[in-house]
Amino acid sequence: MTRPAFTPRRAGFIALCLLPGVVFVMLFTYYPMVRGAVIAFQRYNLFDLTSTPFVGLENFRAVLAEDRFWTALRNTGTWVGASLFFQFVLGFGLALILRRNFRGRGLYQAWVFFPWAMSGFLIGLLWRWMFNGQFGVINDLLLKTGIIEEPIGFLASPGWAMTSVIVANVWYGVTFFAIMILAALQGVPRELYEAAGVDGASRLRQFWHVTLPHIRPMLALIVLLRVIWILNFPDLIYSMTGGGPAGSTDIVTTFLIQQVIGGDYGKAGAVGLLVLALLLAFSIFYLNVTRSDETTR
Repeated sequence: MTRPAFTPRRAGFIALCLLPGVVFVMLFTYYPMVRGAVIAFQRYNLFDLTSTPFVGLENFRAVLAEDRFWTALRNTGTWVGASLFFQFVLGFGLALILRRNFRGRGLYQAWVFFPWAMSGFLIGLLWRWMFNGQFGVINDLLLKTGIIEEPIGFLASPGWAMTSVIVANVWYGVTFFAIMILAALQGVPRELYEAAGVDGASRLRQFWHVTLPHIRPMLALIVLLRVIWILNFPDLIYSMTGGGPAGSTDIVTTFLIQQVIGGDYGKAGAVGLLVLALLLAFSIFYLNVTRSDETTR
């Protein structure tokens, strides 16, 4: 069967079909990005739009001079690092379990993947209720088991608030790693394990010398994607604590939201560009390190 000739008429028809999608992406993705970048260099306050002059780097200097921004930046490191570590470890363990054939495997997979179908804001509300200091289920369980003698104000205490939102985020993000790592594990050829078994390699040596080298590129990619996702995931924190108490759970993206709510779009745009620069710098560094690691093996 011969393929139809590619004529200018067919090219025009294809372009016409793609046009709505292109317009949609340009209008709702790229235009807001460009407009936000421009606003970052303007004095743009929502409550005073009579004058929006360009002020150069004034918004960036104002953001960098705020202690709250640096506190949010430190909190971001804790939030991303702790969430990523536990999500990766637990997700890897789940993927190894789900790779095995056992009774009820399909039902268990559906149960494990269920959190990924929920919105971050809804999950935040759910965990906010669970961590409630008066009638939350977690306090209730701890009291009934005798682990604590009086309720803990998890979300009202600066010492507990960040731990609480990280626990909620780990519960939510484990699914992502489980799905992606399971897909990578299923792509490892069985012949490699059979050959390693013939050579007398133990299960641990097979994992270290067969499984990990084969899925390492995928692991590098999903870790990078998850770092970007977690850093740009204020939904859960904002619905659980709003960045409090006393800024103890503020991250750079919740700090940005607070600037938008306050009407200072110029500072919000500056924070957005700083976050973009931070992610770009990390991505370049991370990709260079992982590429160097691959070339040395």
